[in-house]
Amino acid sequence: MTYDALGPGPLDYLPCRYGTSKLMFRGPRRNLEAPYIAFLGGTETYGKFIEKPFPALVEETLGRTCVNFGFPNAGIDVFAHDPFVAQAASEADVTVVQIMGAQNMTNRFYSVHPRRNDRFVGASPLLQTIYREVDFSEFHFTRHMLNHLLQLSPERFDAVRHELQQAWQARMRLMLGQIKGKTILLWLADHAPQPEGRKGATNLGADPLFVTEEMMKEVSQHATAVVQVVAPKGATREPAEGMIFGQMEALAASEMLGPRAHRDAAAAVSTVLHGLL
Repeated sequence: MTYDALGPGPLDYLPCRYGTSKLMFRGPRRNLEAPYIAFLGGTETYGKFIEKPFPALVEETLGRTCVNFGFPNAGIDVFAHDPFVAQAASEADVTVVQIMGAQNMTNRFYSVHPRRNDRFVGASPLLQTIYREVDFSEFHFTRHMLNHLLQLSPERFDAVRHELQQAWQARMRLMLGQIKGKTILLWLADHAPQPEGRKGATNLGADPLFVTEEMMKEVSQHATAVVQVVAPKGATREPAEGMIFGQMEALAASEMLGPRAHRDAAAAVSTVLHGLL
């Protein structure tokens, strides 16, 4: 799903900018001159529909300044190509990097918007050759485009999935290499990382999209620590319970992790941070 980051709603995200970055982050704005912990990630780190996302809860728990560099619908490209964020992360005591999906980044098959990574920009000649029957001008979002390609041909789509997975690992190594200090990789999802074996699958899978257990093991070698938080959407929980959203946002909110997942993530991350600070 795609969620608009800064649309009108009952929750004020206090949007702010830092330094020379062109990105609009969630506030309130923090002081980057004092020691701080940096958080990089997508919609969950930003805390869409969440009054207190896990970076804010970690700040309360540890009494340390936590800077939320989460950006809705972000892929790795948002951070790997933002020199200011990379520098700010390098100057942090520790940087927590949420695992983001492999679909929202430019690769050999297609390009995405440099900041709104969920926005599909165009297909490469290679992808157009593989899918000659597709009019790529009809697509505006990566997930919509990828799902269409998968339904047309699961066999041909295996090449697309493989490319995204390879590009994801290379981009993660690049991003982690740009951060000079300690880093924690955070897996926050409604399922644990799964082994590779989705060839011929008829659905895209769950977020973070296309990231497998093997991929996590490979990139973990480039981080200081790894935290895994599995927060299944229980059948007894009301959709979007404890979340703050407008009437038109109810569907999007129901498909996202709620406050309990953020509390679990904050507790797990805080425990690891205690040993690193």
